[in-house]
Amino acid sequence: MELPVDFVIRTRTLLGDDYDHFEKALATDTPVSIRLNRRKELSIPVFGEQIPWCDMGYYLPERLTFTFDPLFHAGGYYVQEASSMFLEQAIRTYVKEPVRCLDLCAAPGGKSTHLLDLLPEDSLLISNEVIRNRSLILAENVTKWGAPNVIISNEDPEKIGQLTHYFDVIVTDVPCSGEGMFRKDEDSRDEWSIANVQLCASRQRRIIHDIWDALKPGGILVYSTCTYNTEENESNIQHIAEDLGAEVLPLSYPDEWNITGALEGNSPVHRFFPHQTKGEGFFLAVLRKEEGDCNTVKIKKAKDRKKESIPAEFLRWLKQPENFFLNNHNGTIEAFPIIYKEDYTLLTEKLKIISAGLRLGESKGKDLIPHPALALSSVLDKNRFNQTEISWEDAIRYLRKEAISLDPNSEKGYHLITYQKLPIGFVKQLGHRSNNLYPSEWRIRSTYTPDNVKTLKNDII
Repeated sequence: MELPVDFVIRTRTLLGDDYDHFEKALATDTPVSIRLNRRKELSIPVFGEQIPWCDMGYYLPERLTFTFDPLFHAGGYYVQEASSMFLEQAIRTYVKEPVRCLDLCAAPGGKSTHLLDLLPEDSLLISNEVIRNRSLILAENVTKWGAPNVIISNEDPEKIGQLTHYFDVIVTDVPCSGEGMFRKDEDSRDEWSIANVQLCASRQRRIIHDIWDALKPGGILVYSTCTYNTEENESNIQHIAEDLGAEVLPLSYPDEWNITGALEGNSPVHRFFPHQTKGEGFFLAVLRKEEGDCNTVKIKKAKDRKKESIPAEFLRWLKQPENFFLNNHNGTIEAFPIIYKEDYTLLTEKLKIISAGLRLGESKGKDLIPHPALALSSVLDKNRFNQTEISWEDAIRYLRKEAISLDPNSEKGYHLITYQKLPIGFVKQLGHRSNNLYPSEWRIRSTYTPDNVKTLKNDII
């Protein structure tokens, strides 16, 4: 692997005698790792090695054919870099009660889906991405994870920062120079420069300043990057501590995890290097905002919408309908946790919202059409629908949005389609044919099927 000369010089200075081991590690294959969805009840892969710092994270011995694994499309697991799963240690250590949490730079959704498993019950997650097309990818991945207590937004950090003292926890995986991705991303090596490092460090400080007012006094901010230099890491943490009065908090973990401390200064920060830990480059620090008066942005009392405009029958599709209220968003009926009804009103007024809660479906005359998101939700009452288990071949046809055939004698109406007992979507059974309701924007676009398909269940198709 050819590394930028300036990067070699700078990193050799940081690592000293360890540098040669570091560069040798970069020449090896990137570890493949996934994180299982707690809500989807998948069995632990027998061929996987557990990631020490993540209860549901596993290294795989080889890369699966993820595009052609229906369990992946069903939100059964997320393909995520192992080092970044260390976020689990920060949340488990410092978040013990329900919170309002912001994942600020959230696309494509790794940390948001992880947070939905980690945050205490009755927490609310606002998952934000400033780039519009990336926010749509984020929305798809979060939807497939199946949690209803989340809002996806497409907003600038400065605008979110106007929600004074609203968030208890903010997670900022800030855009960086990407040195930690050199092993698997050639473009990141080609685009690297000292000037870009300095630009990224400056942008990161601006992002933290923009969002700081939205964090409650005493609240927690998790700062992370996938880069090695100190400008974007230790120097920025020192800046946040000195300029904004934050306290850098420690994390405790076993020495055998081989996580490195600060390369500059003495703040309790946490670094992952590929020659020491099984994963890519990663940096994380936990900061607490100093205590003080809390002037939380005022939340208006939510007004009840006209009940006649939303058929109450939609609620019957949910396990605990009393825990949700309904909203009509551009013709799509959404269900949102009722304990955050006033927050919903505030956030939909203040932010550009991509989706909120669970999309249930549409009402067309007397026909209630279930939304694909409902099939993937952890709060779906599956007994409300006929269920049809399909083969891998039919699952791939379905996920390509092709026609699949159900038993012509099966009951007409909406059927919940499952693969290995995990829901993947709906069809409308019409008798001798059925309509595929899978979203066009989610479909598998490739018309080529590999000769050997390896899935999470260790099947070779």
